[in-house]
Amino acid sequence: MKARIPTLSADEIALVRSLPIFEDQAVLALNKPAGLSSQGGRGQVNTLDELLWAFAKSSGRRPVLIHRLDRDTSGVILTAKTKPAASFLGKALMARRFDKTYVAIVTPGAPEPRNGEITTALRREEIGREAYMRACPDDHPDAEPSRTLYRTLAEGPGAALVELRPITGRMHQLRVHLASIGRPIAGDVRYGGAVAIEDAPAPRLMLHARSLSFPHPDGGKKTVEAPLPADFETLARRTGLIG
Repeated sequence: MKARIPTLSADEIALVRSLPIFEDQAVLALNKPAGLSSQGGRGQVNTLDELLWAFAKSSGRRPVLIHRLDRDTSGVILTAKTKPAASFLGKALMARRFDKTYVAIVTPGAPEPRNGEITTALRREEIGREAYMRACPDDHPDAEPSRTLYRTLAEGPGAALVELRPITGRMHQLRVHLASIGRPIAGDVRYGGAVAIEDAPAPRLMLHARSLSFPHPDGGKKTVEAPLPADFETLARRTGLIG
């Protein structure tokens, strides 16, 4: 079936063309803003997947998403510009050869211990039209083994800046893992995150995909980094987590 080509507004084209942070003949990496669904979003004119038509060639080919980020998560997201690159990267992702690093603002302070590993199993739960992930015992019939490495980068009054490395890739894994140890991500109302830190509002889920390392289709390994968005940096400064 031929893909539907959406009609993009001038503002949408300008937005998506402002997002690239790395590009070569095989891949295109973008710094996705919070509030933009990767795929299949509801209540939006177009998702990032559809906005990629702004990069379409005369042949009708466009970049293909290799992985997703939650709607309210910002940061690095990778696409492939050719079919061979998409196949190569898809297999590498399934083989867990991608190394993803995130940063999050959590409350009410640093995790205990400050650095460590979370191995709580997760299970999916449907409530109406919404999907949630829940922490569960390892022997639950729907349990999915899950693993996250973390370390505390800074701590301020009522909050901490934490670096996260997901070893497995479950839906909402970082969000539920941090909530499971009593340190939910600020702004994550779905999983108990604070909507404000003292007098500083958390305008959205304070989770940012800072860097992505992956095997390049042409050989070697490539690392792409995305700078902190303004809303994340503002909250981190107001809570004393960065200078």
